[in-house]
Parts: sequence; C-alpha cells; structure tokens
Amino acid sequence: MGKVRVAVVGLGSWGECHVETYAAMPEVEITAICDTREEVLERVGNKYGIKNRFSDSDQLWERDDIDLVNIVTYENAHCDPTIKALKSGKHVLVEKPVSTQLHEAKEMWEAAKSSGKFLVPGHVLRFDAQYAEVFETLRSEKIGKPVTMLLKRGRPRSLFKLYSRIHPVYESAVHDLDMAIWYSGSRVKSVRAYARSVTGAAVPDMLWSCLEFENGVIGIIESNWLISDQAAIGMTDAVEITAEKGSAGFETSRSGLQIWSEEGRFTPALNVHTNQNGRVFGALREQLTYLCSCILRNEEPSYVSFPDAIHGIEVAEAIIRSSETNQEIYL
Repeated sequence: MGKVRVAVVGLGSWGECHVETYAAMPEVEITAICDTREEVLERVGNKYGIKNRFSDSDQLWERDDIDLVNIVTYENAHCDPTIKALKSGKHVLVEKPVSTQLHEAKEMWEAAKSSGKFLVPGHVLRFDAQYAEVFETLRSEKIGKPVTMLLKRGRPRSLFKLYSRIHPVYESAVHDLDMAIWYSGSRVKSVRAYARSVTGAAVPDMLWSCLEFENGVIGIIESNWLISDQAAIGMTDAVEITAEKGSAGFETSRSGLQIWSEEGRFTPALNVHTNQNGRVFGALREQLTYLCSCILRNEEPSYVSFPDAIHGIEVAEAIIRSSETNQEIYL
C-alpha cells in the first residue's frame, strides 16, 4: 500500500500542528506546504525537511503528486482554495468553520460532488475520546435517547484579542454545534440566542444559544471568552447530556493535568494535539489517520459529514440573527 501525498495550505499555529502530525505518520508523505509568509515557509520547511514551498496556493493545483490538501487558512478564506483543489482532482480537509458564509459551504459541497473527491470538515472533536464516547453511549441507547444537551466552551480573555477577528459562533461555538447535531441525530428547527460584549469588542465575548431540534431534543450552547488569565486555564469545556434512562458528561478544567511551579499554574490540554518524545498523538492525529486510511482504501469518510457542517453554518447564521434581532429564528 502506498503513501498519501499531502499539501498543507496555511501555516499558522494550527496549520503547523497539521504538518507536525503528518510528519509523524508513516503512511504520509508531505509533498508541499503553502503560506504567504516566506519566513514561515523557510522555518517550517527546514524543520520538517519539506522542499516544495509555495507562497500562492494556485501553484499547487497543476501538480500531479498531491492526493490530499489541508486548508488551514483564516476562517473567511476557505472557499476558493477548497473548490480549486477539488476541481484539480485532490481530496480536501478544510478546517472549521468550513466557511463563514452558508452559500460558500454549499458551493464547496457541490464542487466535491462534481469532482468525485472527498471533502471533509475539520471537526476534530469527533475524534476526541471523551466526546466520541458520549456519542457511542447515545448510539448504543445505553442511556436512551437524548432529551437535553448542555455544551460549554470557555477561553481566556487574552486569546479573544486574536480570535475576535470573527464572530465566536464560528470560532468556538462551531465545535459544539457539530457535537449537538451529531449527538441529536437531527436537524435544528428553531434558535433563540443571546449575546453580550463585556469587553466592548465588536463581536460578543459571551454567547448563549438555545436550539430546538426536529426530533424534540433541546440543546444549550454556551461560548465565552471571559476566563481570567490569572486562572491559568487554557480551556474549560463541558458536556452534560440528560437522556431518557440516564445521563453522560464531562468537564475538562478540573479533570486534566495541572502543573504548579514558581511561575504559577499551567494546565496543558493533551487531548487534541501533543508531542511527547517525538510521539505525536491526540484527536488531530486520529482524524488525519482516519482520513488517510479512507483515501488509501478509496472508502468514503462516513464518520464525519460535510452536510452536517453545512447545517452547522446555517444554524450559526440563525444564532447571529437571533441575538441581533432579539427574536426566535425558525430554520
């Protein structure tokens, strides 16, 4: 069995995590990297021994030595390279949010269907063991069907200075929208959302959304960027599922590793991506391993769903409209 030949477009901190993960996977050959910053291309290329370095993604599409392209650019710059990659005969993993415009997400999906290539959303939490175990528990009906869901995601105030470039429904809540759609096994029919801006930023730093699904499940999603930096907690996420015959859930800030030193407390998040002694593991590697396995077997990736991602963007737009108009929105 051969290797999957990969190109990574966008070398921010998360894009470099993609490169680091692929470099640790024996079934992958990193053919090319792309970023608009020459100094980043040089640093990442030298670090991982990647010779083909491009500052314009259009230089990639005519190459015949690329099977898969990872689009890890800014959130509002996913559509164009995704469609071009698909039309040039390449599979694509596009990071979340797949787009900040519903019509773009739909155009991407049409391009994928026309090309016959795989288009996979970067919904990495489906490969996080805790989130996945909740899904398996619901699918087995061990606790019956879900009745209500509470999904919470909190981040430090200092990070908001960077990520307030887009509405938090696309930056952080998009993860929980995907989980809610996945867990419910249904589509959202109405949304009521509330937003607040404590810091005075142009986009809200606190967002509460109530979702009613077609099958009757109620979902509450909280996204906030107000955790004190002095708390030294990189993320505090939680899931609470109340079902017909039981419940399931977890909370991350108190259950993970804590390191106390003279400099204070440090709580590293190890579940999504980490490198220990040159071994890379976490949900990102599980996601990329799954996708590459599907490509090598020519088997449609069914564990993740681009139509679910499209619906997530549809719901995200409804959340923004609801919070801005102070009204319930029906989809």
